[in-house]
Amino acid sequence: MTRVVLVHGIAQQFKGSQTLLADWYPALCDGVTLAGGLGPGPDEVAMAFYGDMFRSAGHRGLGIPELDAADVEEGLERELLFQWWETSARLESRVPGPETAARMRTPDTVQRALNALSHSAFFAGLSERLMIYSLRQVRRYFTEPELRARIRDRFAAAVTESTEVIVAHSLGTVVAYETLCAHPDWPDLKLVTLGSPLAIPRLIFDRLLPKPTHGHGRWPAPVSRWTNVADRGDVVALAKELAPHFGGRVSDVQVHNGAKAHDVRPYLTAAETGQAINDGLNRAADRP
Repeated sequence: MTRVVLVHGIAQQFKGSQTLLADWYPALCDGVTLAGGLGPGPDEVAMAFYGDMFRSAGHRGLGIPELDAADVEEGLERELLFQWWETSARLESRVPGPETAARMRTPDTVQRALNALSHSAFFAGLSERLMIYSLRQVRRYFTEPELRARIRDRFAAAVTESTEVIVAHSLGTVVAYETLCAHPDWPDLKLVTLGSPLAIPRLIFDRLLPKPTHGHGRWPAPVSRWTNVADRGDVVALAKELAPHFGGRVSDVQVHNGAKAHDVRPYLTAAETGQAINDGLNRAADRP
């Protein structure tokens, strides 16, 4: 009986559903316990895993192609990279920022952005090619319709009649949102988004399906309660509040995750996240 479905973000191509569950499940239970609830049993939680769809078949070594600054494509990849850079520089003094005169999107400037981000708390430890590969995954999701559909189908297959709560992180919040909008016939669900990029203008928000109208995204019909959790220092969740874009029914909550602001584990162990999950699991309380 799957009561909780989890949806991961980018750069998980070398893991699997059980590997991710081993990380996510204890943190989820800790958060629910801190909120005064009782965590779901391990057989009640499923991971909607799609990372393998980004894994190159038959590639030797790490399975990541040799990428450098010249491979960062014009458009979404470069614009997102520069938004990460500008935000990181604003939040972290050790990250050198872009000067106004040097904001041309050239390979040289892209290299400066990659070098600067290597000093940030979030990207520290990531190789340059892994940063670029992560950008590429976001771009591919939005520009390859067949891949996008397959990822959404993978999530849809994990949702059952017993599902009560969807917990999505990073790009997974986009996957969850679009799929929920495409299934208005699904029963009452609670949505918890963590470190979501959904409200980033132009790069993410304006590319959503269904397309937003007049600056407002459609409310996902199966969702009766939506809690969005963001850390102020999370450079992926550039727009911390979703309510201005998806309606006042979204409950926006800020937490502090420490140095790893975008890491899913501190998001899950936060009492605020645990409270949202716990509330979602108490469906009987919502009924007359």
